[in-house]
Amino acid sequence: MRGFERSEVRMSEDDRADIYGKAKINRDRLKNGLARNGSPKSIGSRTQGSYAMRTMIQHDRGDYDVDDGVYFSRDSLKNDKEEDKSPEDARKMVSDALQDKRFADQPEARNNCVRVYYKKEGYHVDVPVYREIRTKSPFTGEETKSYEIAAGDKWRSSDPLANTKWFKDENKNKSSDSTSNGNDGQFIRIVRLAKGFARSRYGWSDKIASGFAISKLVADNFAQSQERDDSVLRQTLRSISLVLALNSAVRHPVLNENIAESGDETTKFLKEKIDENLKHLDVLDKLDCSHEDAMKAWDKFFNTDWFSKQPDPSKKSQAEKASGPAVIKQGESRYA
Repeated sequence: MRGFERSEVRMSEDDRADIYGKAKINRDRLKNGLARNGSPKSIGSRTQGSYAMRTMIQHDRGDYDVDDGVYFSRDSLKNDKEEDKSPEDARKMVSDALQDKRFADQPEARNNCVRVYYKKEGYHVDVPVYREIRTKSPFTGEETKSYEIAAGDKWRSSDPLANTKWFKDENKNKSSDSTSNGNDGQFIRIVRLAKGFARSRYGWSDKIASGFAISKLVADNFAQSQERDDSVLRQTLRSISLVLALNSAVRHPVLNENIAESGDETTKFLKEKIDENLKHLDVLDKLDCSHEDAMKAWDKFFNTDWFSKQPDPSKKSQAEKASGPAVIKQGESRYA
């Protein structure tokens, strides 16, 4: 399972670097465009979402994206009457700044962000627009910061940096093998595998729960085991199904709101597909389950043929047996 996650699910470091490079180029384009148009300067940009959490997964249809939020001070986002700029106007301001004649398809202001297309490469960069609000306590004088996103026709509370911190803390607390930099660990691998399953069939993407909702469901139902990612994945998905049978709502980990409300069709669809496909894995619990049976079951679950191509470790050649046990270097997997 670790070999499958590493080679077929998680995004490679080269692809991550390529996508991040696009985001950095857009930052320069945005900075220059804002200055060109006489618009307010931003106070910073920050990658967020699945890129920052390191849960981006491979996509055979090349539908990769990275969220690279841009932040402004609230005081700078005013109209001619010194009123708060509307979310629509804020997104249009950013979209106008990102226009570039070299694009085949120009950036467009969408409902929650500005999208920049790299269709040839199979990428797009989403630029959500945030405003920073600073508030001083009347009693202590202490200043606090909060953030709102230009979403739809309203400024809505949002703190993507807090989301990332929550996720990395979850990995640290739930993964006995988490790395010091928080970039890997069993919890992150299970989130990637759950997202990989959710994106494993054509036509599911628009019907199934979001990656963030899946991450929260995995966090709430994580079944830790130091060795077996396969058994952890099965048990975690079983627990998610049981929870969603009672309530299809998913609570936000940071904000006082829900990611998905009760009765949400996307989480109901997720439960339905979990239940349908976990049945393929029932054969794993049989005493006479063969390596071939197990590999076919996982192939059905993930809609792949990767597992059936893996050699049966019980059928080593005579030459391999005679040579003795393989020497495994530190950090390598026996089943890589």
